[in-house]
Amino acid sequence: MNLRHVLVLPDRDAAEDVAQEAVDRFGLTEEPQLVRDALAGEDDAEDAQWLVVVEDPRQRLDAALLDELAAAYEGWLEAP
Repeated sequence: MNLRHVLVLPDRDAAEDVAQEAVDRFGLTEEPQLVRDALAGEDDAEDAQWLVVVEDPRQRLDAALLDELAAAYEGWLEAP
């Protein structure tokens, strides 16, 4: 089973920083995917959150550490 972690960040810069730090800190073999997630009913780019999608095929990543990483950038780990 392939586990996927989704970290929610307030802006693109934070998402890019978290993605890079996740690769460096956890030794990821593939780059996390960045996805812009507009809030429901909002067309304004200012209201967009960014998602960092981290694939975890071996289920070896610690969710608490991912949540701490996201929190350092004013984000959080989305519950599965």
